[in-house]
Amino acid sequence: MTSQPRKVLPASRRAVLGSALTGAALASLPSVARAEESAGGAAPAAEAVRAQPWKLSNRMSGSGDWADFLRRQDLVWSRLPALWHEGPFLGDGLLGSMVYQEPDANKIRFTVQHGRVQDHRPAFGSGWGTCRLPVGHLTLDPVGTITAVDWRLSLWNAELSGTVTTSSGTLTLTAFIHDEILVARVRASGGERVSWTFHPEEAMSPRQIQEDPPANYVPNPAWTTRTTGGVKQVLQPLVGGGQTATAYRQTGDVLLLSVGHSFPSESEAATVSLRKIQRAEAYGTLRDRNTRWWHDFYRKSFVSLPDERLQSFYWIQLYKVASATRANAPVMATCGPWLERTPWPAVWWNLNLQLEYWLIHGSNHLELDSLSATLRQNQEQLTANVPAAYRSDSAGVGRSSDMFANRSVGTPGSGAEVGDLTWALHNVWLSYRHTMDETLLRETLFPLLRRAINYYLHFLTPGSDGKLHLPSTLSPEYPVVPPQDTNYDLALIRWGCQTLLDASAHLGVNDPLKPRWQEVLTRLTPYPTDENGFMIGADTPYAQSHRHYSHLLMVYPLYLVNWDQPENRELIEKSLVHWHALTGAHRGYSYTGAASLYAMAGRGDTALGYLKLFFDPTTRYPCRANTHYTEAGPVIETPLSASQSMHDMLCQSWGGTVRVFPAVPKDWKDVTLHDFRTQGAFLVSAVRKAGVTRFIRVKSLAGEPLKLKHGLTGTLTVLLDDGKPARTQDLGNGTLAITVPKGREVLVHSGARPDLVIAPVAISEPGDAWGLP
Repeated sequence: MTSQPRKVLPASRRAVLGSALTGAALASLPSVARAEESAGGAAPAAEAVRAQPWKLSNRMSGSGDWADFLRRQDLVWSRLPALWHEGPFLGDGLLGSMVYQEPDANKIRFTVQHGRVQDHRPAFGSGWGTCRLPVGHLTLDPVGTITAVDWRLSLWNAELSGTVTTSSGTLTLTAFIHDEILVARVRASGGERVSWTFHPEEAMSPRQIQEDPPANYVPNPAWTTRTTGGVKQVLQPLVGGGQTATAYRQTGDVLLLSVGHSFPSESEAATVSLRKIQRAEAYGTLRDRNTRWWHDFYRKSFVSLPDERLQSFYWIQLYKVASATRANAPVMATCGPWLERTPWPAVWWNLNLQLEYWLIHGSNHLELDSLSATLRQNQEQLTANVPAAYRSDSAGVGRSSDMFANRSVGTPGSGAEVGDLTWALHNVWLSYRHTMDETLLRETLFPLLRRAINYYLHFLTPGSDGKLHLPSTLSPEYPVVPPQDTNYDLALIRWGCQTLLDASAHLGVNDPLKPRWQEVLTRLTPYPTDENGFMIGADTPYAQSHRHYSHLLMVYPLYLVNWDQPENRELIEKSLVHWHALTGAHRGYSYTGAASLYAMAGRGDTALGYLKLFFDPTTRYPCRANTHYTEAGPVIETPLSASQSMHDMLCQSWGGTVRVFPAVPKDWKDVTLHDFRTQGAFLVSAVRKAGVTRFIRVKSLAGEPLKLKHGLTGTLTVLLDDGKPARTQDLGNGTLAITVPKGREVLVHSGARPDLVIAPVAISEPGDAWGLP
């Protein structure tokens, strides 16, 4: 391959911890108490506004308001789904079920899968030895031939309800999952009857759809069954130790089912699953507890768009991610808790996992952060993943692993993919920045990031140019010989060193490695570039279609090179254009990634255009009928990342600045945000009408300095919640520094005070419901 001319880009000096350094800088700015301030930086108005306390009017405060709104986002079915990516799905972060027709049969399948059920033989790798394992499925077996269905998946209540019409009568069903119990009530009329059958599935890796088991692989033994006091159980022992146990009971028209998994205990799962069913509360009590959880969940934030189908999609993704994980659950596998035939029955750390969790931050759902919890709980395993010579100060994880992050990582110089733990820790940093939780910073992010960066530091060597260089590593899934100075790793090293410096300053830690981190920032070789933009690595251009954007991490999501730097705009632009100009390998997240990258540049229409490619049925891998996504198997991260693309159009908070409505498409004339969480632990509420921002309210949860890029014109009013003027400083370019004490709120608007109302917006682009309407 002919080498391409190489240009150098200076390393960014932006402090990426955010407010740790930015806050100190802002504190030194002159600040004057003002009631009004010109958006263009002119002198304040002469007359002060008399203090008048204000308060938002939230028309989404009542249960009836939420029920009405979310009903319009529900998935519906008027015909029987034939495939998993057409049907309803249920989950509670651990137990999961998808509902569709039993293949080649007059039955309805309810899959039964669980996020903790995996094999425990690491010698065979994550694809076979520590992979997710199938559990089984239920079938609802009608007497007559199924002729029609009328189903609704209620987001508000997180339950499936409706009817199944057969040639013999009708089955009326309701189903939900709560506290690791699948609850189904089915009532029969006419000549129908209620009949359930549980079908255990072979405890073997779903990867068998594409390859044979490894040499010396011993299949797990067959399951056994038993009945205890009316509760039936299927017991699955495992060769590597541990057990999976499924318990179920039908009483009248109600079926209860639960799955337990234990390791290394070979009997605990049976006890746990049996007790779940024996001690289960009455149907009505279980249903009430389930709906209370979900009603509280949805109320934590609110987003309304004028595009009916995209608005519905957004709310379905919130339902999906809360069905797939909770903070006390395992980290999400690539398929979530809904295991189907797939070559990817594990956790993938080189893009999939990172994208899965981005939407939890803006949507104000940190209670779903099982990634941070997984890394905190498995620090010893992450240390054991690196070669023994480096375990005293390093940590890492291979491309794919089980829920315990058990996968060794190779060394730089061998062409290994070594940056995945560092990228995963960027997600932890996002959780820290959105909460300002110092415990998370001190106990999880700082110690693990220190180890992840240390692993790199062992291999950085000076070249003849005096710069530090990295030997060959793999840019995730780019199919060429791994180059030196891979942009994927250079971006992560820069981000990691700067974050460690900022974190140690914030925590008051006089770390002996601080001089080394600073040296790396000063001497690390610039990002390799050529006439087409960012390369894959040194002497390796981006020369063939690539679904990942790993060579662009310094632009998104790290923002080390960003649109606020005019000197880098041309480089960003041509890198983006060239990435998508080479077609053939793009996948759904290639489009959602491009949408977010263009949103950073404020190009809302272009961002929306790329996002809609993900929904275009003529593309090779579009979003499916139930909003799930599949390539060779279920891949949960892509639709979840599409929600983050919408977040990036509506509100961004990178680089220490909160940007409200930075990339709203021209067709989205009306938009409502409420309690959208940003970095710095702010809750943003904002309303846009007729293409104009009417007001912005920011609540400070941590007392961090606020820099607000507001997008307003004319004379501004900036008031605290008691009606008194806030202390502000015009930073230029439509950005204000505003002092907002912890627990207080500030209102920003121009002109006369608008109606401070949070409510759904009118639909200007109607669309069909998701499902099979």
